[in-house]
Amino acid sequence: MAVFTPDNDNIASLIPLSAVPEAMVEELLDRVFGEDRHARTAYRIRAGMDWLSALSFAALDQDEMLVGTIQCWPVALVDPDARALPLIMVGPVAILPERQGEGFGQGLMAAMLDAEARLAEDGQTPFAQEQIGDAAYYGRWGFSAALTGGWQCPGPYEPERLLARGPALPAMPAKGMLAPWAEGPQTKEPGQSS
Repeated sequence: MAVFTPDNDNIASLIPLSAVPEAMVEELLDRVFGEDRHARTAYRIRAGMDWLSALSFAALDQDEMLVGTIQCWPVALVDPDARALPLIMVGPVAILPERQGEGFGQGLMAAMLDAEARLAEDGQTPFAQEQIGDAAYYGRWGFSAALTGGWQCPGPYEPERLLARGPALPAMPAKGMLAPWAEGPQTKEPGQSS
């Protein structure tokens, strides 16, 4: 369990998302994005996939109440020749509306990026990451729409909000369709052997 201090100077905790009951996560997501959230394009991109436990976290406030989550998913960019190249879909990053702006989202992003770095140090292949989000916010972590102009989503989206980052990004095709990753990029838990 990582402890951090969000913007309001209260102590908060970051724990593996797997430690939180699924019903609590679903309730939080409904509050943040609405009960119709399953119709969003992001859900089509990751349809049928399980989130990656090594890269998914929950934020608890000083009273140990769930205030936010980050989930990462195995997805693919399918190029014009029908080759699927693995990516990690980052998000949703969900913070209760009344707790937004307190630093929980930044803490969750930092935890995910730290976990990604530890996996890379342990020999895991670093995959490019993509998300549908605000470049003004996620740009601080290197997310940009600069290389996603030829990518498409299986539903409505705003091209300037299709963001990507990571050292593997320049090797990704310039054109393709985002889709679930049928075989799933393998990210083992830290300390787990192959």
